[in-house]
Amino acid sequence: MPRLQKRNFANADDVRQLGHGRFDVVNLDETAIGRIRMEPGWRWSTDAKPKVGTASCQVRHLGAAVAGTLHIRADDGLELELHAGDAYEIPPGHDAWVVGDEPYEAIEFASARTFLAPTAGGLRTLGTILMTDIVDSTATLARVGDAKWHLMLLEHNDRLRSEIDRFGGREVRTTGDGFQVLFTGAARAVSCAAAMIDVLADLELRIRAGLHTGEVEYTAGNLHGIAVHTAARVSALAGPSEVLVSSVTHDLLDGSGLTFEQRGVHELKGLSGARPVFALVR
Repeated sequence: MPRLQKRNFANADDVRQLGHGRFDVVNLDETAIGRIRMEPGWRWSTDAKPKVGTASCQVRHLGAAVAGTLHIRADDGLELELHAGDAYEIPPGHDAWVVGDEPYEAIEFASARTFLAPTAGGLRTLGTILMTDIVDSTATLARVGDAKWHLMLLEHNDRLRSEIDRFGGREVRTTGDGFQVLFTGAARAVSCAAAMIDVLADLELRIRAGLHTGEVEYTAGNLHGIAVHTAARVSALAGPSEVLVSSVTHDLLDGSGLTFEQRGVHELKGLSGARPVFALVR
């Protein structure tokens, strides 16, 4: 049950400093909120790139600028500037730098768990990985055409991101027509997958979802480890509007109130041994 609460950035749970930049993060239960301040002269490719190790920033940013000016240049060449009062979304794959003599300040949401975080250096953690993708996406694109497909995909992304935020997941990356999300709790991950399917009911889209729990490494904006591959293999077995989980995740959900039925024992490509998978009964 959500509770009435507040936190002050003066007593941040996490303070990340890098070059001319500072990022204060507070946690409200499962929600992380960040306050970013970049001094004049700050630039991602100068201050962050040496530590992060990627060619461009691979973190999705969602927030609101409150002071100063930040210039964004995406990997595809598109550019924009953020000014005080601007709400924004910046997809992964970009450089950014402060313009002028005034520090840039903003409040950030989607990036609060990952931007400049110590986990970006390669720390390992135990989590439940959720993988989704749109069923028959190529056939749907051919049927509805490029323009309508683009609008459908944007709506798909908006709705699924709302569920990710609601259930406290960490969006790691998009796969073109799906998501890779990390959760600290298996029950919330499965419940989020089911909610994702439900919120698309009025669109001409159906998704499949697969989950596995294991140890992963978060490095340079991406998840690594055998657990990630296992989640992808389980997801590939799912049918339209179906949520499949591995036996590991299934065992962790004993007593959760969620109901499953076994969907056979499968050889998962690239993994040794046959493994049972289970479908969420809805």
